Amino acid sequence: MSNSELAGVSGAELRARFLEAMSHAANTVNVITTDGAGGRHGLTVSAMTSVSADGGQPALLICVHHRGRSAPAILQNGVFCVNVLRDTQSELSDCFAGRRALPDDDRFALARWTTLATGAPCLQGALATFDCRVTASQQVGTHYVIFGAVVDVRVADEGLPLIYARRAYARPHPIPC
Repeated sequence: MSNSELAGVSGAELRARFLEAMSHAANTVNVITTDGAGGRHGLTVSAMTSVSADGGQPALLICVHHRGRSAPAILQNGVFCVNVLRDTQSELSDCFAGRRALPDDDRFALARWTTLATGAPCLQGALATFDCRVTASQQVGTHYVIFGAVVDVRVADEGLPLIYARRAYARPHPIPC
């Protein structure tokens, strides 16, 4: 194999191809919230996934941009709640993503909230919520990968998740088995 074959594509080209390919991966849309000494913050993410259901406690991870206001707050507070949005909650997603201007920038005024074990805001009407304590974090490139031990879960009786794929919101269409 030649050196040019080993080198692959340029960094900029690889980044562009990576982003295009990742746009084809469908993900749930989630509002991540935290509260505590670091303040009350929230943001929209699609980078959330299960790590393990086994062991002492179930675990999941989220990815949060290092320059955002929420990452330092989550790390300082040591808690966060993953609120999996319903297919009817795209406006809430846009607000927590910063795509819509709000009076006084009060994103939390748009919905009703409660708390579970950690005290992180839990969205009433979310499809599912995962109340978590931070167990580890590591900065990888421009994002913090934050691991959370799940201490409580709430699941709605029915509904469909809000999906983000191909740079747009969508709703899943169940396929009969």
